[in-house]
Amino acid sequence: MNADTRLPIGRRLRGVNWPLVAALTAVALVRPLFSIAGWSEALGKPLTPVVLTLGITLTWILAAGLSRVRDPLLTLVVTGVAYALAALVLSAVLSPLLTGKLQGPLAQPQAIVPLFLVNAAWGAFCGACAIGLRRVRGIRS
Repeated sequence: MNADTRLPIGRRLRGVNWPLVAALTAVALVRPLFSIAGWSEALGKPLTPVVLTLGITLTWILAAGLSRVRDPLLTLVVTGVAYALAALVLSAVLSPLLTGKLQGPLAQPQAIVPLFLVNAAWGAFCGACAIGLRRVRGIRS
């Protein structure tokens, strides 16, 4: 067990690489932007969102697994939560502009908690994979 994992979560969060979290969140926003722009429909559903999700997942794993980020698991869980927040805000701002009415999680409040839980779990999965990648490379997190 890494000594950092025994620290209170507040102290651990201060050590998160926030620029990396922001960059990886931006990468993930490609998926809803494809949907908003109609490119997912044009390129073919459900394959396009699946391919985008796999590409984002691989990007997250490689970014945390090949970098010197202190805590890949926490970093990617935070990234998943940040993506959920960004997607929530994006849908709240853009849906009224594009469709004339609020759509997405804010229009269906029961979807907000699952949105955050699913994306935190996605980040945790990617973080575990990044730790595995580091171990394969002989680097202990």
